[in-house]
Amino acid sequence: MTDSTDQLGAPWETVQQIIASADAQGLESFLERIGPANTARAISRIAPEDRTRLLTLLDPDAAADVIEEVPEAQAVDLIEALDPKEAAPILDEMASDRQADLLGDLDRPEAEAILQNMAPEEAADARQLMAYEPETTGGIMITEYLAYAQQQRVSDVLLDLQANQEAYADYNVQYVYVTDDQGRLKGVLRLRDLLFTPRQAALEDVMITGALQVNTADSLDELNEFFEQHELQGAPVVEADGRLVGVVQHDDVQAASTRRADRQFLGVSGIVGGEEFRSMPLLLRSRRRLSWLSINIVLNIVAASVIAVYQDTLAAAITLAVFLPMISDMSGCSGNQAVAVSMRELALGLVRPQELARVFFKEIGLGVINGAALGLCLGAVAILWQGNAYLGLVVGTALAANTIVAVSIGGLLPLVLKRLRLDPALVSAPILTTVTDICGFFLVFSIATLVLPLLTG
Repeated sequence: MTDSTDQLGAPWETVQQIIASADAQGLESFLERIGPANTARAISRIAPEDRTRLLTLLDPDAAADVIEEVPEAQAVDLIEALDPKEAAPILDEMASDRQADLLGDLDRPEAEAILQNMAPEEAADARQLMAYEPETTGGIMITEYLAYAQQQRVSDVLLDLQANQEAYADYNVQYVYVTDDQGRLKGVLRLRDLLFTPRQAALEDVMITGALQVNTADSLDELNEFFEQHELQGAPVVEADGRLVGVVQHDDVQAASTRRADRQFLGVSGIVGGEEFRSMPLLLRSRRRLSWLSINIVLNIVAASVIAVYQDTLAAAITLAVFLPMISDMSGCSGNQAVAVSMRELALGLVRPQELARVFFKEIGLGVINGAALGLCLGAVAILWQGNAYLGLVVGTALAANTIVAVSIGGLLPLVLKRLRLDPALVSAPILTTVTDICGFFLVFSIATLVLPLLTG
């Protein structure tokens, strides 16, 4: 069976034709028909000036829907290309968390220009969310929620819902929140409670107290743990003083976790500066990739220089060249295991960046055991292959020692980088690879030099 989208051919060609004809209604209908995936693909294929015309041709609500459907990096590019007076009405139509995400990715002057042109209430909400760290509850929450004072009556809430039904239509309302005079969360009300409770009842008499809540400073990992423990679609968000400031939705937490995983994968793969799409300017993509590759070439030159220093030893015992990549790779794998454990413990709050001594002594013991085991294995292979016990001694000792170095550094690197406010996921891998290469080469050649006559005799 053929997917209906396969019959669309090249949707970007149709989009270009509709834009050329300035048919706003036709454009909106076509984008609805092809769906989010093909909309994002079409936008990435049309010329930059057509992307701007597409958004300005649609009404702000429809344009906001389009931007909601494309990846965040692509959405930022679309917003950047618009005049602030054109971008502001579109952002006004978006959820508060999406507004803050997009504005936070723009240059400060450009974001401020858009905020100046947004509706005052929307701009205030966006500024509030932008003040929080992105991967905390405050940075993920939304400010579209319903809250009423505890002295109010059920009839007051029902009248407000009826009077503002159009404004509340886009709210994802599951609970009504009840606050005191200072805005502190006191309880929640289910919608069914409002419908089946006497209208003159005060909210404080019918609300559910002791509701589950999260704090604006909670990390993304803490939020994931919260929603794993409690099967909720959302939870109220409070400041340290108990004031209700928003609602965090489980779907938004999952989306933030996915974005973080994607960002870490791209960083480890050498794509720096955020997401990359082939619709981005060629020189920008080249600059981002080269910034990473140029660092790596310097690090590799440093590692290679160790071989150059010991080239006489290598020439006399060329068999050592076979074992160099094995020692570097196996030590690197051991070090990466230590990096992964440290990053996981940092994320879960089980270790703090200043606990270097604790992590070092925990890893050094493991490094000695695993290093000895791996060294014996590789040494035995060298002896069986060449029949030279001294060759086995050299490569086995070098691997054992390099493994100890690798796990020690691998365990400490994420903590040190975290203290320096660098991303451990992005920086740990190249540093660890270079260190294990340099140490591995140095250990092999320095030990081999000591017993060189016995290796070549």
